[in-house]
Amino acid sequence: MIGREREAEAAAVLRECRAALAERGSTVIREAIGDGPADTAGDIVAWRHYPEGEVYDPATHAQYFYHRHAGSARTCPAEPVEHGHFHLFLRGEGVPAGITPLVLPEIAVADAPVVPQSAPLKRGGRDEVCHLVAIAVDRRGEPVQLFTTNRWVTGETWYRADDVIGMLNRFRLISESPASLLNRWIGALVCLFRPEIAAVLRQRDKTIVERRFRWRTHVFEDPRLEITSSLDINLEARLAAVDAAATIPTGAPRRAQLPPMAEGWGA
Repeated sequence: MIGREREAEAAAVLRECRAALAERGSTVIREAIGDGPADTAGDIVAWRHYPEGEVYDPATHAQYFYHRHAGSARTCPAEPVEHGHFHLFLRGEGVPAGITPLVLPEIAVADAPVVPQSAPLKRGGRDEVCHLVAIAVDRRGEPVQLFTTNRWVTGETWYRADDVIGMLNRFRLISESPASLLNRWIGALVCLFRPEIAAVLRQRDKTIVERRFRWRTHVFEDPRLEITSSLDINLEARLAAVDAAATIPTGAPRRAQLPPMAEGWGA
């Protein structure tokens, strides 16, 4: 299937998900929370992973969870304010054969001084886990930003950006539990925004290399670097772009339009 067809299919799925959510008066946040624990204000508990027990597909080894940080919600360059974000992973069993982690001296440092902030639960039989991307959403559940994190944030196994980009097609959620509608929404979002995810992953590696050279430190464990790259997104605009592309004859030149890249939140 060519790229344009994949985008059109993903856009159609996202529109179906929007309609289903509107019909039941729900949002992707509510789908993630389900009947999970909430605080006394009726909002979700800070740092708790939703859905309860996280989502893991044993057939594809895709994994994700939703959470928000303690205190006030982070703000993105895009408005409105972020409510929380989804962290997306691929477990070791899902990593393509022949792909190996990046080897740097600091990767082998024992007793790293920073405890992972947002590590996923272990699923499957292997410890390796690749953090693909995080998706920030506003209080309506609309995606507003893609971002990547430093290794200490999730305790991930570090792979080169191009290798991670090659893993995106393997992030598939076949299982319908515990939230089939949410699974479809996330899978379609990854497909639709694949070029943008690739952009933030490549910027992630550039940030790591630049900070490693500048700071002369074990950059992967340095708490001064949390967000390694970020990119504002607008789903409505992206859907409109897919519709516009559908009117362009196949084979006609098409230039991708990506928003400006921002390193870190509010940059």
